[in-house]
Amino acid sequence: MERVFFLDDAGKALIAKRRGGHLKLGFALQLGTVRFLRTFLTDPLDVPTEVMDFVAEQLEIADPLCVKRYTEREKTRLDHMWEIRRVFGLRDFAEVEDELTAWVDARAWMFEEGPTAINEVPTPEQRQVLMMVPEIRPGMRMSDLERWRTGPARASSPEMVKTL
Repeated sequence: MERVFFLDDAGKALIAKRRGGHLKLGFALQLGTVRFLRTFLTDPLDVPTEVMDFVAEQLEIADPLCVKRYTEREKTRLDHMWEIRRVFGLRDFAEVEDELTAWVDARAWMFEEGPTAINEVPTPEQRQVLMMVPEIRPGMRMSDLERWRTGPARASSPEMVKTL
């Protein structure tokens, strides 16, 4: 829970733009669930009580139940979803499904990887490496997965080498 619903400085800065505990907490819950599930919940309040309490504590909101007011206005939830998508460069899968299919198809032809190569079950060693990708290592602020998703901060040779 701490890995996904921890509010970093960037998240707190976005949340601070909201007025009222219910808006801050609702926005923070949407931010955390999209990090965890890679999609938004239909009901942003459909999270375990422990998650709601953990996020409220970080925001110093004494009564997490104030979040019930968050869904009173449907447009608020949608506005927050759109802002999170814009800020973090997220897109709906439906928007990029054709692009992804074309990329996988091109890769299969360019690298002589047929369907069987793509569909192979990972070895135990590969599984272990894959399980570590979303982990935040000691001393790091983000996981390798998040770092790879964001890419280099500047377009320079040293940044590209560092990213690779």
